[in-house]
Amino acid sequence: MPIVVRIDVMLARRKARSKDLAEYVGITEANISLLKQGKVKGVRFETLERICGFLACQPGDLLVHLPAGAEIDAAGESGGGTAGKL
Repeated sequence: MPIVVRIDVMLARRKARSKDLAEYVGITEANISLLKQGKVKGVRFETLERICGFLACQPGDLLVHLPAGAEIDAAGESGGGTAGKL
């Protein structure tokens, strides 16, 4: 999956709970869980705006594009996978 959703990373950094995020955004905890797992095909800009408002972040903090073969480390950062290749 080339687009990785990092809501869980931002929640941890902000010491916030999914329940509080869901309440603020106005969606169910189940939908927050699906977003965190990357099991959605899309997200409304309005929803993304509310998530960013709650977490005080930018959309790029939540959504990361990974090239084929790249990996995410335990901190949710892109490990690359293409390092040293030209």
